[in-house]
Amino acid sequence: MSETGVIHDIGYQRYSGPRLGRVAMQRALFVHGLRAAFGSGRSAKAKIFPWLVAAIMLLVAVIVAAARSITGQVFFTYFQYADQMSLLIIFFAAIVAPQLVSRDLRAGVLPLYFSRPLRAADYVIAKVAAMTAATWLLLGVPQFIMFLGAAFTTKTGVRGVFNELGDLLPGWAYSLLWAVTFAAVSLLVASLTGKQAFAAGGVVAVFMMTIPIVGVLASLPNTTANSLSGLASPTFLIAGVGEWLTRGESELDVGVGRFGPIYGIEAACLVTACLLLLLARYRKVSSL
Repeated sequence: MSETGVIHDIGYQRYSGPRLGRVAMQRALFVHGLRAAFGSGRSAKAKIFPWLVAAIMLLVAVIVAAARSITGQVFFTYFQYADQMSLLIIFFAAIVAPQLVSRDLRAGVLPLYFSRPLRAADYVIAKVAAMTAATWLLLGVPQFIMFLGAAFTTKTGVRGVFNELGDLLPGWAYSLLWAVTFAAVSLLVASLTGKQAFAAGGVVAVFMMTIPIVGVLASLPNTTANSLSGLASPTFLIAGVGEWLTRGESELDVGVGRFGPIYGIEAACLVTACLLLLLARYRKVSSL
């Protein structure tokens, strides 16, 4: 019997198109992640919670803008709006972070991702950027609505509009700080498990279970402990940074006192540590 093999031409052709490289892969992951954060391309059930949160935050902004146009009174500054919405942001992060990373772990697609030129750092950057952008839009769009309400009802003309813009831009920067911090922490927690329910519970636990610690420290008779109590919770930490930067009081009433720079340093260290741990996590996955 002849053992000679026969090669059959069944029509397969080599790919001869452009190879877009790592940047294009990062961009595709970012766009996909941003869409997934709001349930785009998924079932109606997946869209309910993120759009419900967005609707509530938009409604608050519209009410504040309308009330200011009627009464001329500022009910919330742009900084205070971000502080007031912190609870909704926590639950938004708890739903979105597992969608961005836990599903990939559960579906087992990471080896396929990393079999290409995509590196662990590229994956982490794309996911963090998508989560940050989604959270910032959740805060930034309502703040812009508040700005429009103030700009169109100002009584000082163009100067009033520019003054309001000068308040909006720092408010957007503060919202970006919220978004980066929540993205880094929630994605790190969610990356530890492929089960979305466990990941969501872990994210909520990290943000919510640290709040009682702040309450205990704030109730101590020691003034230093009171001022440093916000360092125990990511939510109060960011509010403390805002309080320090504005030299005023946040809606969460952190009372940072003279320890504002410490809040800023810890916030930077927290974000950096979470990103490094997230990178280490996916480098370990990519090496398997």
